[in-house]
Amino acid sequence: MTAAPAVHHDELPSIQKLRQAVEGALEGKPDVVELALIALLAKGHLLIEDVPGVGKTTLARALARAVGGDLRRVQFTSDLLPSDVIGVSVFDQRTSQFVLRQGPVFGNVLLADEINRASPRTQSALLEAMNEAQVSIDGQTLPLPDPFFVIATQNPQDFAGTFPLPESQLDRFLLRVRIGYPPPQVEMRLLLDGNTDTVREVPIVLDPKKLVALQRQVARVTIDGALGSYLAAIIQATRTSPVLSLGASTRGAIALANAARARSVLRDRNFCIADDIHDLAIPVLAHRIRLSTHADGFLPSRDEAENAIRELVARIPVPL
Repeated sequence: MTAAPAVHHDELPSIQKLRQAVEGALEGKPDVVELALIALLAKGHLLIEDVPGVGKTTLARALARAVGGDLRRVQFTSDLLPSDVIGVSVFDQRTSQFVLRQGPVFGNVLLADEINRASPRTQSALLEAMNEAQVSIDGQTLPLPDPFFVIATQNPQDFAGTFPLPESQLDRFLLRVRIGYPPPQVEMRLLLDGNTDTVREVPIVLDPKKLVALQRQVARVTIDGALGSYLAAIIQATRTSPVLSLGASTRGAIALANAARARSVLRDRNFCIADDIHDLAIPVLAHRIRLSTHADGFLPSRDEAENAIRELVARIPVPL
């Protein structure tokens, strides 16, 4: 196995403190917190699909506070316009000039709440921002803050008043996760405790500059040839399986590699192992594929897509 650049030891405690800080706000969900941190460290974006009231906003607020970032929240509705997200130029009569009023996208962490309640036109306003960390307004291309992280929440597709996210939008999200209901003991404590805003107690353990340094460190973690072949075999399987009419894109393959790198750093390793790829295949790939039985334009349910990826990955030999 090719040796990867070592992760600096003075940075690892910061990563663990970051994990502990966010887990303190979203109790009983260490796996969800880890996936969220993987998306953050890999410079990706996170899609949370779940019913209302299970902690989606709490997770976003906790992440933003722990890294000392600027959190902007947008409640997506059917009448939301693209300019409400990215901003608009308005005419200032005093100066006789157009002045840019920046939208909420100009923050370190953007919480796009219930993103699938907005029209496809408004959803598409995030495509450039999520892929290139910039936006175009009135012929001007403006860079977004670094770091820039989108956490979008969406209700299940059968909820009233929702619009399905198009494949191009889904492909911009590094991971799709589900939070689920809290463990009974955690829920009982929340019921008995008068103060349920756990985010206020989250300490600031990083600042945006330190987070950017960690993201750069993650990008330098290498994947050896055997693991690269394993990852490529998984991606190829999604493209050749008769069960799927749409396989993972090249962006999906890169996303799986980047997520594996981030997971290795988060787990105090300076190299990737097969489990990093195997365990992340479902949250990285399941929202990027389409089942053959749904080729008529309907997206598969979450469980159907995840089961399809699970079965494909189980048939790929794991490198020793």
